[in-house]
Amino acid sequence: MIVVTGATGPYGRQVVEHLLDLGVPAAGIAAAVRTPARAVGLAARGVALRTADYDRPGTLRTALAGATKVLLVSSTGPDEVRVAQHRAVIDAAGEAGVDLLAYTSVTGAPANPMGLARVHRATEAALAASGLPVALLRNGWYTENHTGTLRDAVARGVLAGSAGTGRIAFASRAELAEAAARVLTLDGQAGRVYDLTGDTARTLAEVAAQTGTPVAYQDLLPEAYRRLLTRAGLPAPAVELIVDSDRCIAQGALEHPTGDLRALLGRPTETLAAAVTRALEE
Repeated sequence: MIVVTGATGPYGRQVVEHLLDLGVPAAGIAAAVRTPARAVGLAARGVALRTADYDRPGTLRTALAGATKVLLVSSTGPDEVRVAQHRAVIDAAGEAGVDLLAYTSVTGAPANPMGLARVHRATEAALAASGLPVALLRNGWYTENHTGTLRDAVARGVLAGSAGTGRIAFASRAELAEAAARVLTLDGQAGRVYDLTGDTARTLAEVAAQTGTPVAYQDLLPEAYRRLLTRAGLPAPAVELIVDSDRCIAQGALEHPTGDLRALLGRPTETLAAAVTRALEE
């Protein structure tokens, strides 16, 4: 039984769908979710639904019972809360005696300077200490992190950011989810570390140029970008995460393609032009 946590999120749901597309029988997949009512679409395809709340360890033990492989999809929220939640899943996986626990980390986790990498380093340390058979899926930067706002950018004629000329080896959420599904279907994955990035690294100015319309990339100082995001109504934690991420991108934190994602998919990763076209059509 393959159990996918966080299966109602945009990433986790796609992992389950890719497992089905890869030929895993629905009876061999369980979606571990906080609110089963949100996963009726997966249930309709024959996937078992199991209630799993990262903050309620008892539900995790029940959700992971009988699992052979588990995908721990990282949670959201304050760092200390997330690490505790991840440890609870690790403990439940240990009790279940799983053959593989895969975790969605971040690209270059050991040395990644981004603030968001702290949680992933702490979780990777907890996984190492657990003694469980682990596979690390160090996901790169979602293309959607920047293409998701392109409609507004086209309307305004400006794509704002604070990443300077920093390059990003983008990969789509769907590609990263498919890679996770493929790892869960393969043998001999314990101990594997995948650094999953797109094939090429591009700047935000190049993202703007791919729209085919007069959209300029406006590079702002971090404080100005912080004010812009705050005025747009984003909550303070999200603002700080975005500004910090752009600052690190400007310093080269996400510019190194690895080839791991391409190898798992068995094909080149999505081009920036295709990603921009998809974003503007959706």
